[in-house]
Amino acid sequence: MLMFIYCRKIYLIFNPVYRGFFISMEKIKEDLKKQLMRHEGLRLHPYRCTEGYLTIGVGRNLDGGITEKEAMMFLENDLQECEAELNRVMPWWTEQPEEIQQVLLNMIFNLGAPSLMGFRKFLTFLQEKQYDIAATEMLDSKWSEQVGSRSIELSEMVRKCQ
Repeated sequence: MLMFIYCRKIYLIFNPVYRGFFISMEKIKEDLKKQLMRHEGLRLHPYRCTEGYLTIGVGRNLDGGITEKEAMMFLENDLQECEAELNRVMPWWTEQPEEIQQVLLNMIFNLGAPSLMGFRKFLTFLQEKQYDIAATEMLDSKWSEQVGSRSIELSEMVRKCQ
């Protein structure tokens, strides 16, 4: 049976199998994080380290790419920011059908808020629930030419909300 003892800001764990104490890995990692932040610094934009490797964060080498888990973490964070931005610039978006909400999230993710707000007619028709006309307006844009099948798929989602 493991026993946890708190002693001078260190969690000690008594393990009868080893007949003694050892410091918890959580405590070691917390101390290490602070130490690495001092040694490596925190850089929120990519940079080249002294050895020329593309680096970000706390000494994270990006030359080998990122894991799928990390990419999904970035995506989740980005979607939360997109949702907050939509709440800020068009509070009415949550009153739309789920498909329209998904389209708006997709578009703000792709375009950013300033460019999405430039789709004035599209947004007006969404608010008026004239989804067929809104879908047509989506396709009548430079954006539609740039993203191709993405705009077709999204416009079909809008059109189906009749």
